[in-house]
Amino acid sequence: MRTSAKFVGLGAAALLVLTACNPSAEEDEATTGGGEDTAAEVSTDISEAPEQTLVVWDQEIRGGQNEQMERLNEAFMDKYPNITIERNSQSFEDLQTTLRLALSGADAPDVVQANNARAMMGQFVSSGQIQCLDDYAEAYGWEDRFGDILDYSSYSDDATTFGEGCVYGLPQVGEVVGIYYSESKLEELGLEYPQNWTELEEQLPRIVEAGEVPLVLGNIDKWPAIHVFGAIQGQHVDAEEIRTLGFGNPGGSWETDGNEAAAAQLQDWVTEGYFNDGVNGADYDQVWQDFANGEGVYLIAGSWLAADLNDAMGDDVHFALPPSDGPTTTGGTGLPFSVTSAAEDVDVAAAYIDFITSDEAMEILAETGNVPVLNAADFAGDADQVVGDVMTAFDELIASGNIVPYLDWATATMDQVLGDALQNLIAGNSTPEEFTQTVESAYAEATNE
Repeated sequence: MRTSAKFVGLGAAALLVLTACNPSAEEDEATTGGGEDTAAEVSTDISEAPEQTLVVWDQEIRGGQNEQMERLNEAFMDKYPNITIERNSQSFEDLQTTLRLALSGADAPDVVQANNARAMMGQFVSSGQIQCLDDYAEAYGWEDRFGDILDYSSYSDDATTFGEGCVYGLPQVGEVVGIYYSESKLEELGLEYPQNWTELEEQLPRIVEAGEVPLVLGNIDKWPAIHVFGAIQGQHVDAEEIRTLGFGNPGGSWETDGNEAAAAQLQDWVTEGYFNDGVNGADYDQVWQDFANGEGVYLIAGSWLAADLNDAMGDDVHFALPPSDGPTTTGGTGLPFSVTSAAEDVDVAAAYIDFITSDEAMEILAETGNVPVLNAADFAGDADQVVGDVMTAFDELIASGNIVPYLDWATATMDQVLGDALQNLIAGNSTPEEFTQTVESAYAEATNE
């Protein structure tokens, strides 16, 4: 049973919903009436709900991310004066650390942002710490609005399969890893944004000869190099192979010529001096701020930096997909918002998630420089330069490219395994072959379980 002490005080409707989401409830369906009866108890009208505090943990701490949350939370409380939101906002790194402990404690929050990865959401699903939201997906029409995007936060009840099954959360933003660059800096160097990967490779030594740093990366936290490797991998490996590896489902292999070639290219770029010095000891946030201040020509990073770079660089900063036909790159959604199994009122928690992912919320997300996960292209024309670039790129990737999942989603430990392996590769402590062997070992162990 996923029941906790807090469930004792739940109303009947919420309790029935929780029971419907509990894998162990299948044994009781014969006596309780099963899914149809519990679905009927879901309420989307919380205007008459008892006065209460909804505790929300998020990681939307940067400028535009924080602003959209502040505006949406205020609007939600204006619409529902019976609900007070108590917000706890932490950095991505801090949330990764604190959330596990919080969900197992007596004062767990009601709504949390949980990384889609097996290491986070997958573990929360298997341990019954977050709730299946299928009944609410039906009641609010999420399947019609979000379509296949729901795959990115769906798991089987036992969390062995990722990408299908129950819906465990909703995202607000679309994310894509691409390349930021300064238009004026390229002009000073007599360059244009490359049309294909070969052109990019040819530019890198020319940029060094001109006395500039071609690429900047801050990898002290290990995960940033995963995104850079993903962009390179997309040039060497078939998208479907990457999806299998990224979702951690059986049938893939890291020990392929393509993955080894991608690892070799990343290591070559380091040894050739195409990155800033001390990549593995450099702080991610400091590096992108250095880039905004003129250090480096290209920054391979995610769309989440667009609003801050726009504030720092204005119309000079641009964003584009890794240059190639039918581009393949890492992306998907921002961290979904999930309802914990300790939620005091599941109807209220689900209504909050629906509110902050509504069509009206998408407008606020666009106004604050974020990339709405729905209808992004509709907002590109009114957005600041680089934000519009990101919205257009995300739409292009969905329409004619290949969006592939974050590689650290694959297993419960892949974030550490892959992060460590990439740090070793970058430091020259392992060969590309040893890199793929290391990652394959963790992938094979997980998929053979």
